[in-house]
Amino acid sequence: MNIYDLIINDDEQTTLDEVFLNDESRKSINQLIKEHNYIEELRNYGLPVNNKLLLYGKSGCGKTMTAKAIANALGKPILILNLSNVVCSRVGETSQNIRQIFDKAAREKAVLFLDEFDQIGKARGNDDKDVGEMRRLVNTLIQLIDYFPEKSLLICATNHSEIIDVALLRRFQLKIGYDLPNQDVLDNYYDSLLAKFPTHLQEINRQYKVSFAETKDYTYTVVKAMLIDELEKKKNLVSTN
Repeated sequence: MNIYDLIINDDEQTTLDEVFLNDESRKSINQLIKEHNYIEELRNYGLPVNNKLLLYGKSGCGKTMTAKAIANALGKPILILNLSNVVCSRVGETSQNIRQIFDKAAREKAVLFLDEFDQIGKARGNDDKDVGEMRRLVNTLIQLIDYFPEKSLLICATNHSEIIDVALLRRFQLKIGYDLPNQDVLDNYYDSLLAKFPTHLQEINRQYKVSFAETKDYTYTVVKAMLIDELEKKKNLVSTN
């Protein structure tokens, strides 16, 4: 399989200002970015630069946006890889695919974003053969992470951090959690989504206890329905006249 077939093409530009983060998470990410901006100066003092970040928690709460925003802030290319597309029945082939992706990210000094990290970081079943193969895959991944160069950045995301191998979890210098946003945060997000529409299209019934992704899909669906209804009424009015 060609490794370029495994990379998700996503040209959307995202900034950290567009990502809803709590103060502690935003501070950690800003620190990470600054470390990479001053990487040579820190090296002069023998200080290592953090370049392995784990994003965990609820789906649709901003993990992918965070990865893209970090890459944008650093001016680095981002390689987005959904591991569910990489894992195949032959574990050796899976290891080879992942190794090629890591090598490409290292050469390009890129941000490597591995989504659904638990796909390769968890143990499978009780079958001795299966567990042994997965252990070899995890060992390969540990080696790749350990030798990943500082000028590149590895960001992994998972909705199920509790099932990831402990040895893998220890490799990440930073871990940032994502929960469903509360009502105040969602209201701010609704406001930002609706601001570009005419005032009469901004009055929608707001849903809560949902993710940012669900909020965006819901908002745009409701606004589209309102707009289409308005256009059809105008069209019908013209046809009757």
